[in-house]
Amino acid sequence: MGVDQALVDAAKAQAIASFPSGEGGAAAVYLSDGTILTSVGFESPNEAANLCYETGAYCEAFRLGKSVTASVCVIRCGSEEPFAIVPPCGICLERLAIWRESVEVAVPDREDSKKWQSLPFREIQPFYWAESPAFAGDT
Repeated sequence: MGVDQALVDAAKAQAIASFPSGEGGAAAVYLSDGTILTSVGFESPNEAANLCYETGAYCEAFRLGKSVTASVCVIRCGSEEPFAIVPPCGICLERLAIWRESVEVAVPDREDSKKWQSLPFREIQPFYWAESPAFAGDT
């Protein structure tokens, strides 16, 4: 299953439940069996301890032995602000690489960040470092 409006809506619902006012966000993923997992990050007094919104869902998928087939992250800057889709950061792309053969990711539309499109991992990371001949020792 790829990114669809139901997955985006699940992320928004989780964000609203966890952060009813002010800024906040959440993530949602589809698992290979169609299950939706959602997660949020938290803010720690120690910035190094903070986690991306997606981390909990990725860890739970791995714990369950399921593949992530789609991932979306949403944020808003204030209670009255609309949600925007944000692409995965570099470390979340590393986490998604576990499922790179089958995962799609929501990314913002270049013209309107409130709109989104779904792209396969390979289009976001076409030159994934772990697949380079130099890394594999095939020089």
